[in-house]
Amino acid sequence: MDKLEDLIIISVDDHVSEPGNLFDNHLPDELKSKAPQLKNVSGKDFWVFGDIVLPNVGLNAVVGRPKEEYGMEPQSYAEIRPANYDINARIDDMNVNGILSSLCFPTLCGMDGSIFSRNPDRTLSLRMIQAYNDWQIDEWSVAHPGRIIPLSVVPLWDGALAAEEVKRIAKKGCHAITFPDNPAKKGFASVHDPMWEPLWQACNDNRVVVNCHIGTGSEPPHPSDMSPMNAWITAMPISIANAAADWLHLAALLRYPNLKIALSEGSIGWIPYFLERAEFTNTQHIWTNVKWEGKTPSQVFREHFLCCFIEDNFGLKNYQDIGEDIIAYECDYPHSDCLWPEVPERLWQSVKELPERVINKVTHENVMREYSFDPISLLGRENCTVGALRAQAKHVDIQVKATPGLKPGDSNKVITSGDVQRMFASMAQTQK
Repeated sequence: MDKLEDLIIISVDDHVSEPGNLFDNHLPDELKSKAPQLKNVSGKDFWVFGDIVLPNVGLNAVVGRPKEEYGMEPQSYAEIRPANYDINARIDDMNVNGILSSLCFPTLCGMDGSIFSRNPDRTLSLRMIQAYNDWQIDEWSVAHPGRIIPLSVVPLWDGALAAEEVKRIAKKGCHAITFPDNPAKKGFASVHDPMWEPLWQACNDNRVVVNCHIGTGSEPPHPSDMSPMNAWITAMPISIANAAADWLHLAALLRYPNLKIALSEGSIGWIPYFLERAEFTNTQHIWTNVKWEGKTPSQVFREHFLCCFIEDNFGLKNYQDIGEDIIAYECDYPHSDCLWPEVPERLWQSVKELPERVINKVTHENVMREYSFDPISLLGRENCTVGALRAQAKHVDIQVKATPGLKPGDSNKVITSGDVQRMFASMAQTQK
């Protein structure tokens, strides 16, 4: 491969700020009033589901803003690019960024969908979960065939119900669910609980990938209120290693060869040592009685995990120690780590020295295989490259724009974890 224009890029970690009419076409009239409602108070938009006030609609949706504004979270749809909630605008922003296809995590129900499962009315919660999934599959994804990989949520209080939802969405062509990286931390059953057995079997039988996003269970801890925010942001991706170790020891992986776990936004450079440590633990600590049925931890990891990177030059240079078949790209649109609209340029610098087969695997082929998703056959390879997509995006405004009325703080003050936590506490209080 000679130039970045020939890249084909699929992202397995982006985000959607759902539109206010999400439930209109997917619930009967008698349930619409019980669905999450989009509210506006003093210019601030937020969702309310029963007694639960849902996360800010524009949480970290900062693409298109000056970097100086990144720490001041958008609090209304007026403060974010329409591509966050409008599918046609999203395709425009994907085109200008050279992204062929995208998997989008929820915002209104949490990145793992767990907020739906917090409602005590289980019948209502299940109906909202199904309606949300129908919106993802039948509206958000179908509007532009081949461009959006549908992602569903599942009930977290009952493994059998979760399995039934997986079977239902698989019949509709969806082969991905989002799931807490550690459900026990959110009050649900541990991944090792037998309750989940029907879910693991359903995902295996229907080739549905379990996507675990950082911060959806074992949230990266803030070292202290006085710690510079960069300390937390720096260590955030690597925090997925704790969940990875837990999932690696899930006995169901030894029973279900097609059960796949995607570690979203966790990057890849840490994996060689992680696997080395797993091998050492396995041979040194035999007193724990963990059985691998003739396999090694590294083998199990490479058979069952997909690891995702935004920018990780070290990891890509050492792809052989990770596994070229388990690496996938993620854009993270529209969050603050996102490199929009310069993904092709940045990605090309990271991969251009790799063998062409490896470039193709880590940019799109591994995702197409694991998610049972083939936009190239549908759209034609000549229409899927960075060059072809950008040719459709010449009308897209990519100018960085400051938010009217927003005044960044003292540029000489180091922002601490305490500053950010107080900001979110103030936002939550305002919503109440």
